[in-house]
Amino acid sequence: MTTTLTKQPETASKRSRRPKAARAGGTLHAGPIAYVVLALFTIGSLFPLVWTAIAASRDNQRLAETPPPFWFGSNLFDNLDLAWNDANLGEAFINTTFVAGVSALTIVFLSTIAGFAFAKLRFKGRNAMMLIVIGTMMVPPQLSVIPLYMMVAKLDWSDQLQAVILPSLVSAFGVFFMRQYLLQALPDEIIEAARVDGASSWRVIWHVVFPAARPAMAVLGMLMFVQTWNDFLWPFLVLTQNGNPTVQVAVAGLGRGYTPDQSLIMAGALLGTLPLLIVFAIFGKQIVGGIMQGAVKG
Repeated sequence: MTTTLTKQPETASKRSRRPKAARAGGTLHAGPIAYVVLALFTIGSLFPLVWTAIAASRDNQRLAETPPPFWFGSNLFDNLDLAWNDANLGEAFINTTFVAGVSALTIVFLSTIAGFAFAKLRFKGRNAMMLIVIGTMMVPPQLSVIPLYMMVAKLDWSDQLQAVILPSLVSAFGVFFMRQYLLQALPDEIIEAARVDGASSWRVIWHVVFPAARPAMAVLGMLMFVQTWNDFLWPFLVLTQNGNPTVQVAVAGLGRGYTPDQSLIMAGALLGTLPLLIVFAIFGKQIVGGIMQGAVKG
């Protein structure tokens, strides 16, 4: 006689004890520890900005005391007004917006074209050239300061904005970033279909590559804009505070004297940070969406 073993149906209590992550189509839920860790990271990330605002609202004497203040004072708007006028931040904002905007747009345009060539075109020496581009990212930027300064001096571009714009028109990171995105986001079949329809290379780039790379282009443009806005070393070497300063150069001239006015310096730093916070508050959802879309496709 043969004994047949039948599997008993799983009871509701056993199903309820199954981890949520193991259920098909289930959603992971964060526990209390995850919220505590995220809260700590959020507080740590916001502390420098909050402390800058607190220091900008106090006077220099109070900042020198121990313990330092941990709440806002009453001098915030006075310090902001003094920093704005003393450092000529109005002109500095215009110059920095122009420099960062031109650099970001040029980097995005050139990086997208170069990334498309490295990702989808077949030509001799492609891999070797890509390795050279990646290799330039490993060279410390300080090594290029002296040759660039000699070039700027020879062209008589000292204290002119083109001296800051020219070295930032291309980016090895931008080329690598766009190449990695287009490898997955742009199918070869679409390019072949455009070629069959008689599209030229520039038409393929304009009507096929640019629309497909739009999320990555937005992310790269934002990253390059922030990087150029925050750049200090090179603008400080070729620009002056009384000529054509950028925001970082103008802020560096605040609080000069035997005893630097830390509250005035913090007020200038806060003013220099506010435009970036406003841009991220407006376009933050699109930027994060572009990063997530690239991560899913990759």
